[in-house]
Amino acid sequence: MNQQRRNMGERTFQIVNYSFLTMISFSFIIPFLVVLATSFVSENELIARGNFILIPRDLDFTAYNLLLSKGSLIYNAYGITFLRVLIGTTLNLVFTAMMAYGLARRDLPGRNGLITFVFITMLIGGGLVPNYLLMKSIHLLDTFWVMIIPGLISSWNLIVMRNFFMQIPMEIEESAIIDGASPLGVLVRIVFPLSLPTFATIGLFYAVGHWNAWFDAAIYINNTQMHPLQLILRQVVLSMTSEELNTTMTAGMMERPTAQSLKAAAIIVTTVPILFVYPFLQKYFVKGVLTGSIKG
Repeated sequence: MNQQRRNMGERTFQIVNYSFLTMISFSFIIPFLVVLATSFVSENELIARGNFILIPRDLDFTAYNLLLSKGSLIYNAYGITFLRVLIGTTLNLVFTAMMAYGLARRDLPGRNGLITFVFITMLIGGGLVPNYLLMKSIHLLDTFWVMIIPGLISSWNLIVMRNFFMQIPMEIEESAIIDGASPLGVLVRIVFPLSLPTFATIGLFYAVGHWNAWFDAAIYINNTQMHPLQLILRQVVLSMTSEELNTTMTAGMMERPTAQSLKAAAIIVTTVPILFVYPFLQKYFVKGVLTGSIKG
């Protein structure tokens, strides 16, 4: 009897749990589908059916034609963004791992002071004007590296990675050192293979941050050929939502997209590429966050 009650309770819990998770999933998916549908809606349909459209009657590509008709500027921005994500994420992981590995050593002199200094940088920033003057003094303005070097190491990601490194048994590293491995060799051959979940998770954080970033380029870069995708699309959306509707951009087009369709298309163009990264890193994501967040 107790076994039957337990089985009934488990089945009831599973039904309630799955139903709740299904509703939560739809609450995330439906807004994205509405944005996707809105990007294909014509002005007449938007006026007739309102702003909430889940399935458009006729597909209208006017918004995408406008966004992708920017010529080399939009495609050049894609190239800058992809380079930023690739180079920036790689350098972020390399420098974060090396500093985290050093701070994870219990015999490091002054380790507590260095960790305190890192923590303070999470709470206090230098300010926009001092940062601009610093970038100018080291000749990084209007260069690609101004989007990479200032944020080379994230304090939060550094602490998470350090905590994970501290959980690796010291005996494994000591055995490698006895066999003649250098500290860099221990990091590459021992620590890195054991830390793949954390590297994948923090790498995803860095990659998404680089993909979505636009403010640093707007402040430090005046050359439009060096602007990333997010900044270019922001400028397009702002110009299309003005009173003029940017007649120079829409010259020669039979129809002009609505502000809602253009915004939705810009969201899709900037979001879909990075979404393809998540399925490949999903199995590492939760494990890396939970393991790396445990206090060492």
